[in-house]
Amino acid sequence: MMGQMMDQPLLVSGILEFAARHHGASEIVSRRVEGDIHRYTYRDCEARARRLASALQGLGVAMGDRVATLAWNGYRHMELYYAVSGSGAVLHTINPRLHPEQIAYIINHAEGRYLFFDLSFLPAIEAMARHCKTVKGFVALCGRAAMPADGAIPGLMCYEDLLESGDPGYAWPQFDERCAAALCYTSGTTGNPKGALYSHRSTVLHAYASAMPNGLNVSARDTVLPVVPMFHVNAWGLPYSVPLSGAKLVFPGPALDGKSLYELFEAEGVTFSAGVPTVWLGLINHVMQHGLRFSTFRRTVIGGSACPPAMMDTLIDELDVEVVHAWGMTEMSPLGTACTLLGRHAALPPAQQRAVLRKQGHAIYGVDMKIVDDDGSELPWDGATYGHLLVKGPWVVSGYFRGEGGDILQDGWFPTGDVATIDPDGYLMITDRSKDVIKSGGEWIGSIDLENIAMSHPAVLQAACIGVAHPKWDERPLLVVVKRPGAALAREELLGFFEGKVAKWWIPDDVVFTDALPVGGTGKIQKNKLREAYQGHRLPTA
Repeated sequence: MMGQMMDQPLLVSGILEFAARHHGASEIVSRRVEGDIHRYTYRDCEARARRLASALQGLGVAMGDRVATLAWNGYRHMELYYAVSGSGAVLHTINPRLHPEQIAYIINHAEGRYLFFDLSFLPAIEAMARHCKTVKGFVALCGRAAMPADGAIPGLMCYEDLLESGDPGYAWPQFDERCAAALCYTSGTTGNPKGALYSHRSTVLHAYASAMPNGLNVSARDTVLPVVPMFHVNAWGLPYSVPLSGAKLVFPGPALDGKSLYELFEAEGVTFSAGVPTVWLGLINHVMQHGLRFSTFRRTVIGGSACPPAMMDTLIDELDVEVVHAWGMTEMSPLGTACTLLGRHAALPPAQQRAVLRKQGHAIYGVDMKIVDDDGSELPWDGATYGHLLVKGPWVVSGYFRGEGGDILQDGWFPTGDVATIDPDGYLMITDRSKDVIKSGGEWIGSIDLENIAMSHPAVLQAACIGVAHPKWDERPLLVVVKRPGAALAREELLGFFEGKVAKWWIPDDVVFTDALPVGGTGKIQKNKLREAYQGHRLPTA
């Protein structure tokens, strides 16, 4: 017997349509590339997105065509999120921090038909335009007054002019919810970047789940500022989950330094934010150096890479900001886990609660996970046994765009490339990337644990741990450290700091001090570059 419920497809356009109808007066505030503050409502956004969808049709953009963006977090980018996908085309966000050759490769591989870009990226677009073989037109995300003079981009279009050409009476089309909605490329795989192609169904389900209390916990009472870029896994789904919840949305544009973020947080009453640790490092330093405090900011999600315990302690204990540790991947849309306490954890001493919060957390509904050994046998959830992490669920990829990489699943599970433990309560703890784990004498050493200890030293600003060749033990840990400005720290002092905190054979063999660590386009430290730089490093023999 079949149920007797309405059959309505889960489409991205329905999220913005709901926000406009039921939270129409809620604001979307943007710091524009031009430097000023723009504000309007969900009702305004949905009306402009419909006009833009109509204008895209006028350009000949058809169902399934890829439309690319090189843009910061802002209201025009938000309109593209819904106009492109809502019309049946595929939104293709591109990370502008990638090398120009990689960007051109991604555009051509995806066969992007049009490319929309913020004026910040005009020089890059001029340099690569002739290499983008499939792009039929380029659109500058600005008004007529800000349009650049004719240059190396023939037929450059103005966004506001294009939008005005659209029909304000455009109606969102209905189609199969399994149709593609968005395309993101990941550089976390070997070789060329590979595309994760999200469906409308997967995107809407992900938005539902991530907004739940055990996920990112977004409600209409919040004012949300996504620091995580809209070109990085669709800003972790916040451009969908925030309007779905009716919350006020604040976009920071290109100004992501600590001072600019703090001023915007305070001016707009931001209550909740999300970003990678490197961004919070700048914000925390600005706040602490100037003796500032947050008046409304009370909760942040930190992901992309592990949140150093020292950073978590500062946010919670000194700045009164709740930290939700989260984990996911481009291939997972991206959210897989979020770390919040269980009811019975309320009775634990603060130190034990903090130990739980430092984990990546519980799977949210829609994601299943397990850890396996090298032979694929499932390992116990005892919080101590390390294994390769596998996941599955309705917003996890079944393969890469255009079949790149072949059959990537293992018996229906996606191999994440992470090494992890899972405790008896189901809390995930990422201990390393499979490619970053240090194998010493046949045993694994987790680099993240060593980095966290190093960063708890008051003189350390940043730290990365890599394995370097050792004649007896195969590999041994090397710490690469950036000291805080003006701090004095010797190798022997830092190595002594590890005594009693880890097993003796885990303690790094050496420390190298450097002015900066290499950081990729998503804010993660690039350990592959560190391994290349220090592959010939000679460890002390004594």
